[in-house]
Amino acid sequence: MVMEWYWALVLLLGGAVGLLLVGLPVAFAFFAANIVGAFIFLRGEIGLSLIPIEYVLSVSKFTLVPVALFILMGEILFQTGVAFRSIEAIDRLISRVPGRLSVVSVAGGAVFSSLSGSTIANTAILGNLLLPDMLKKGYHPTIAMGPIMAVGGIAMLIPPSALAVLLASLAERSISDLLIAGVLPGIAMTVLFVTYIVVRCRMNPELAPAGESRPETGWDRWRPFFTDVLPLFLIFAVVVGSIFLRIASPEEAAALGCLAAIAICIAYRRLTLANLTKALRETAKINVMLLFIIAGSLTFAQILQVSGATSGVLQAISDLSLTPVTAMIMMMVILLFLGCFMDQISMILLTLPFFLPIADAQGMHATWLLVMMLIAMEISLMTPPFGLLLFVMKGVAPPHIRITQVYAAAMPFIGLEVIVMAVLIAFPGLALWLPNLLR
Repeated sequence: MVMEWYWALVLLLGGAVGLLLVGLPVAFAFFAANIVGAFIFLRGEIGLSLIPIEYVLSVSKFTLVPVALFILMGEILFQTGVAFRSIEAIDRLISRVPGRLSVVSVAGGAVFSSLSGSTIANTAILGNLLLPDMLKKGYHPTIAMGPIMAVGGIAMLIPPSALAVLLASLAERSISDLLIAGVLPGIAMTVLFVTYIVVRCRMNPELAPAGESRPETGWDRWRPFFTDVLPLFLIFAVVVGSIFLRIASPEEAAALGCLAAIAICIAYRRLTLANLTKALRETAKINVMLLFIIAGSLTFAQILQVSGATSGVLQAISDLSLTPVTAMIMMMVILLFLGCFMDQISMILLTLPFFLPIADAQGMHATWLLVMMLIAMEISLMTPPFGLLLFVMKGVAPPHIRITQVYAAAMPFIGLEVIVMAVLIAFPGLALWLPNLLR
C-alpha cells in the first residue's frame, strides 16, 4: 500500500505511543503495531507470516547473552544479601563530612551500580535502608531523597549495565565500547553529587545534622571496607578489566562476572540452593520480558523502514542543514521530553530507528550517540511528572512525604546531570576517550 511517509509515521509511531499511554505493556504495544504495519506495508497475509521469522531472528543473537548474565550476576548478589554488607562498611568509613548519610548514599549507590546495573533496585534498596534513618536524624527531605534517586540512575552508566548492553545490541554497535564509555560520565556525576551535598550542607547546616560521625576509629573503622567492599570490586574488575585488556569478549566477561559473584557469595557462606534458585527464577522472568521487547523493537524498525517513514524523517532533517552538535542537542531534547511520561525501554524503541540513521548521516560516532542516550534516559528517570524513580522514591518514603517534595529533591541533581550532558556534547572526545584506549 502506497502512503506518504508522514502518514505512515503517524500510524505506526502514533499507534504504539497510544497503546503505551492506555497502559498496554511495551511488548504487546509494539506487537500490535507490528501486526498493523506488516499487514498494510508488507502485502497483507504475506507480511503477517514474516513477523514470526523476524521475531526469531531478532532474539537468536549471541550478543544478547550479556544482558541475561549481568542480570543474573546482580540477582545472585542481592538474593544472597552480600550486596547489602557494603552499605554498612561505607557508612563506617565516611565520617565528619557535612551531610554524611547523603554522601554515604551516593558512595553506596555507586558500589551498587557496579554490581547490579538496576536503577530501580538501587533506588528502592537505598531508600529502604537509609531514608528512614536520615529523616529520623533530622535530614531535610530534599537532601535525603535527592542523592538516593540521583545515584540510582548511575546504574544505567556504570558497568555492568544491562540497559547499555540492550541499547548496543539493538543498535548493533560495540557492546564493549559502550560499557567502557559509561565509566567516565558515571564517575563525573558521582563526584558532582558528593561535591554538591557537601557544599550545600556546609552553606545551609539546617539541611543535615552537624558534626555527625561514627564512633569507630582505626582498624575497626577500615576493616569492613577491606572485608565487605573490596571483594565486591573484584567483580567490577573482572568484568571491566577483562574487556578493557581484551582478555574476554563482553559475553565472556559477563560469564566471568557471574562466576566471580558466585565465588564471593561462597566465600561469605551466603550461597544456598534456595537463594540461587530464586536468583535464577527472577533472572528468567526479567529476560523473557526483555526478549519480547527486543523482538518487537527490531521488527518495528524494519517496518518503519519499509513504510518509508525512516527515510522521510531523515530527508526532513537533512533539509534543516543541522551540524552534528545541533543534531545531537535536538535528539537529547526529544529524549528528555519523552522521559517526562515514558519509560526508558519505550524511549529506545521509539527513537533508535531514527537516531541511528541521523547519526550516520551526520558523521557522528555511534558510541557518542549511545552514551548520550543513556545519560538522557538517566535524567528522564527523575524528570517530573512521571519519572520512574520519582514514584519508586515515593513508594519507599514515609506517608507524610508529598510527591511535590520528591520533585523538589530531584531538581538540583537533574541540573548536575544536565551539566555533564552539556560537557559531553561540547567535547565528544571525553565520551570516547576510554573506548579509544581499547584500540
